[in-house]
Amino acid sequence: MVSFEIENGAAAVVCPAVASEYNFLSLEERRILVELVTEEVNGRVPIIGGASANTVDEVVAAAEDCLEFGISHLMIMAPGSLGKDLESHQGFFAAVCRKLPSGATIILQNAPDPVGAGLDIEAMMDLVKSNPMIRYVKEETLPSGPAITALHCSGIEHLCGVIGGGGSRYMIDELNRGAIAAMPALELIDLHVAIYNAHSQGDHKKARGVYRDSLPLLVTQLIYRMRLTKYVLNKRGVANDVVVRAPLPEMDEFTTRHIDVLLQDLKELDLG
Repeated sequence: MVSFEIENGAAAVVCPAVASEYNFLSLEERRILVELVTEEVNGRVPIIGGASANTVDEVVAAAEDCLEFGISHLMIMAPGSLGKDLESHQGFFAAVCRKLPSGATIILQNAPDPVGAGLDIEAMMDLVKSNPMIRYVKEETLPSGPAITALHCSGIEHLCGVIGGGGSRYMIDELNRGAIAAMPALELIDLHVAIYNAHSQGDHKKARGVYRDSLPLLVTQLIYRMRLTKYVLNKRGVANDVVVRAPLPEMDEFTTRHIDVLLQDLKELDLG
């Protein structure tokens, strides 16, 4: 999967995050995964270490494993377990940062509940302002666009950029609003790279065309999540494991036939 990402133009690799089912992995499993990914990347692209967890101690433990393998950019979610209480989140991130080395950089992930807290725009602005170690935000609440615009235009000096998420279902709108990157799961990485490159080069018609071609699968992914991701990776010959741990809906025969047709359509695309 790492080679598939890099060979198809990914600018970086993230591990483990929501698509890796980080919240269904033990800390030891997460460490093993980070070690394997680091070995496979072998310096070809930067790695962002997923250090999200519901407690400060677990976040710090996951972060220290990433740091041990030379990964200094850490993505940490505003945890859903804290609800929407801003003071609780400020205390949480302050406690995490006191225990991390000063060279660590935090990418604050704001995802909808139940996985994340789904903080509103004002809370996100206050949370970023209160912690200089938060240099980036991955914004995934819906609608993501207004939050990305607000953060992009906030003038917070230590904020280096905002990253889109949500499976890249809203990628073009997010890029138009100033997002510096998109961070989806990897099953359609070649399409997402093509969209990003075309948009960056000013070929907005091509970007919109590839984006439209990606949407039917991404709409289905919104329902089946990692179950679809693993099925598609299996069908594309990238991975052979379709088992998921998260309690997700099963895909019946009608669904898989529909996905197979969509994947066949994608084979005919010219992404060059």
